[in-house]
Amino acid sequence: MRLTWAQPEDLVGHELRQAAEDGRDADSVRRTWLAAGGRPAPDRAGASPAPAPPRLRALAVRLLDRLALLPSPAAADEPLTWPAVRASWAAPPRRTDPREGGYGERLEAAWVGRAVGCLLGKPVEKLPLHAVRALARAAGNWPLDGWFTAEGVPAELLAAHPWNRRSAPTSLAENIDGMPEDDDLNYPLLGLLLLQRHGKGFTTADVARLWLDELPAGRTFTAERVAYRNLLLGLEPPATATHHNPFREWIGALIRADVHGWTNPGDPAAAAAQAYRDAALTHTGNGVYAALFVAAATAEAATGRADVHAALRAGLAVVPPRSRLAEAVRFGVRTASDAARAESCFDGVVDRLHARYGHYHWVHSVPNTALIAAALTHADGDFTRSVCRAVSGGWDTDSNGATAGALAGLLVGSPERLPPRWTAPLKNRLATSVPGFDGIGFDALARLTLALTAQEAAHS
Repeated sequence: MRLTWAQPEDLVGHELRQAAEDGRDADSVRRTWLAAGGRPAPDRAGASPAPAPPRLRALAVRLLDRLALLPSPAAADEPLTWPAVRASWAAPPRRTDPREGGYGERLEAAWVGRAVGCLLGKPVEKLPLHAVRALARAAGNWPLDGWFTAEGVPAELLAAHPWNRRSAPTSLAENIDGMPEDDDLNYPLLGLLLLQRHGKGFTTADVARLWLDELPAGRTFTAERVAYRNLLLGLEPPATATHHNPFREWIGALIRADVHGWTNPGDPAAAAAQAYRDAALTHTGNGVYAALFVAAATAEAATGRADVHAALRAGLAVVPPRSRLAEAVRFGVRTASDAARAESCFDGVVDRLHARYGHYHWVHSVPNTALIAAALTHADGDFTRSVCRAVSGGWDTDSNGATAGALAGLLVGSPERLPPRWTAPLKNRLATSVPGFDGIGFDALARLTLALTAQEAAHS
């Protein structure tokens, strides 16, 4: 099995899929690729099992260059530069003074919530929706209301739908002993390092240097791994996000956005500006918009004055309104609101989301951000319902759970208000390969984050 996501023969299939999603006419490239023996993109993974012969690999490089030149009909509605993104806003989101006192506790609840949601989703990451449901039902845990477990699950079902092989030993209920390493927690830690070293006025080049200094390449995936490869090839941002990078609209920038909201409480526009400079290393278009959405929603929630619905509105206000991501978030919120008013279960909301956005890759930002928004809307601020709905919707389960858990934890306001059945197994301990943080407690992370909020914001 190959360990890389960046071989040209795999990237072509993913770029063809991306072209179909953003409306570029890539039929001639697709025919050339398939006629030469090339394969479509792997459905659930980033890399195929075996390398291509040299002839096919060379063709893949040429075709990736051709695909990059194809015009996108979505370009007018999905701006790429920060000035153009800002110009698309109907009005800049308003600033709100945070509630005095208690912000350190809110931050700790957010860090813990992020860990809980991530850990809940880890064992079923990469599994299709029907498998997630079947495994939980077999354990008497549906609608999802607690950690996944193998206890009581028939062996034949486990054989048909095996847990994520890297996560099950540390994330099933019977195995949890602290928070294991995950990229959904590594990136917020890197965000702290970024702000400690460069302040809120950091540049995208600062993000790149930090990654090369502190982020092991083997801990990167999809868009981040390609961007890392591009840095090593000598490319600079924003080319790092675009050169042979078909994952540039996937979810990786979204999972880096919480820190930018946490450190700008009450200022969604400043949070979005920070998130943009971070995301631009690896992502474009809807991949960037997802990060802006989460950062701004988090900044609004961080005031201690907003409910989840106000936070989501603040997030949507910084997303280009005619983009695919904005449409998907609006659909997710509307569908979940209708279901909540009708007292309907969340399964129906998920089914509608999968019917509408199931053609996207399961790691793409559009379906996942819509699901996060729907889960938070339907849960109406309740922590357990927020993380469980986000994970029960499938797709990128650990990232969705982490983002929903962070926002819901922030709104809960204190780690003591989070249910002990979620928090106790974490033992206030986080494992990571990010230097200086392995074994750190969430209380310590909250103190570090709180200190960074006092920095003066860069001009947004």
